[in-house]
Amino acid sequence: MYEKELAALRRANRFRAPVMADAKKTDMASNDYLGLAHKRKLFRRACKRVGRYGWHGPKSSLMVGGYHPIHEAFERALCEANGFAAATVVGSGFLANLGLIEALVRRKDALFIDESYHASGMAATKSVQGRVVTFAHNDPEDLLEKLAETPVRGRRILAVEGVYSMEGDLLKREFFEIAEWFDMLMVVDEAHSNGTVGPRLLGVFDHYGIAPGERHVKMGTLGKAYGSYGAYILGSETLVAYLHNRAKPLIYATAPSLFDTALAHEGFAWVAKKRKKLRRKIEKRKAVAKKVLGFRPEGMIVPVPMPDIATAQALGRTLEEAGYLVGVIRPPTVPAPILRLILRTSVPVKVYGEVFGMIEERLHG
Repeated sequence: MYEKELAALRRANRFRAPVMADAKKTDMASNDYLGLAHKRKLFRRACKRVGRYGWHGPKSSLMVGGYHPIHEAFERALCEANGFAAATVVGSGFLANLGLIEALVRRKDALFIDESYHASGMAATKSVQGRVVTFAHNDPEDLLEKLAETPVRGRRILAVEGVYSMEGDLLKREFFEIAEWFDMLMVVDEAHSNGTVGPRLLGVFDHYGIAPGERHVKMGTLGKAYGSYGAYILGSETLVAYLHNRAKPLIYATAPSLFDTALAHEGFAWVAKKRKKLRRKIEKRKAVAKKVLGFRPEGMIVPVPMPDIATAQALGRTLEEAGYLVGVIRPPTVPAPILRLILRTSVPVKVYGEVFGMIEERLHG
């Protein structure tokens, strides 16, 4: 039925298929930044945590008895560590963005969203009642221009990311200042900054030393640095209560997996305990990228621009044949193709030096 559409994707080198993880190859493609998805000790602790209760599945939505002490304990830990008043667990980062943006932007409101915001947030903009204004990626000046030329009768809402998933750049501090000047509700997607930046590895609020206020909202995922699956939203008590009453993924979806939440809680605690050691490992990998590629990553994502899709695919295959898995990212996910490498702390520093060297030789040698 969709043969023509698939044929067009193949002709444009945009056809996708699931990629099986290969344990025999060095993983530089996944978002398991800190290697927690491989730590059996955390797995066993999570099993023990779930085993304390008489049921291991959430069984229903949060609002119909699916809320569990495991969810509550994790939310409390997140609030205490991040300095927010309230939290709610969510089934995934995609659902969190869908629920947040659709629920927060009401009829008289205006959403100002970075043009590189995650696809889940962009999908949510199609269903909001208010106005949607995109601004140039990570560009405070363009945001100021858009604010000046956009009349708003209701709320102004800003949606940005802590570390952008494809570009790998860190949110500029000026956005916090602009949000304060204009009394904006500020949504920060910390999917790729949690566990990777900040003195306590808690993301951009931590990195910039910003104390969360009533107008701050933080979303984070559990399937990246914390080695599990799911997401959470942090905010004021009023905002979280509002989401419980308006965000469809919280109301109409089964509550998050108890095991995945328990596993994330164990990962979260482990990162807090090991943060100094982890930060040293992260810095060593950034130093190698700077030495070989000529730039120092702000997070743990290293995007390497490719001249065209064919070159990106060929170089990706070459690296895979050599035993290294990297992300080959093509349009429409990105404007132009890139190789996307993740500075995972479980991959030896010297291996990154070798792979970066191979890429540089192929592109410029």
